[in-house]
Amino acid sequence: MKTLNCLFLFTMFISFFAMYSNTFAQAEPVMYFCDRYDEYDGEIGIKDRFYKGPITVMVKCDNTLNLTDATIQYDRYNFRSGKFEYYKSFDFDISSDMKYIFFAPTSGNSMEFDDAGFYRVFLLDPDGNTITSALIEIISY
Repeated sequence: MKTLNCLFLFTMFISFFAMYSNTFAQAEPVMYFCDRYDEYDGEIGIKDRFYKGPITVMVKCDNTLNLTDATIQYDRYNFRSGKFEYYKSFDFDISSDMKYIFFAPTSGNSMEFDDAGFYRVFLLDPDGNTITSALIEIISY
């Protein structure tokens, strides 16, 4: 009985430290998606499932990102191989003091998804290192 009580107290002691630690699904910065960004209304149509076509990629951070060049890259999931494969990428010039950025379709890049499927979207620095990423599903009409 004494061993059982000691084991119970030890388990409670360990669980106290486990509950005290902070765990987050995604650390800063955070990436999410919307249909479009409007200067007055902000993000319109925030979701993670879109129809084929253009989307806007949003990135928020508490600190500045310290980037002047960035790339948004799409990787598409290939069900046959069971892996994500490169799909498209888009280059952007941004201000180094930005904390809140929207990457939207422009005349220079369409940022469109032409095919339905699951995609991993990355924000990459000029060296190709991942700053943040998120998953998105594209569906047919």
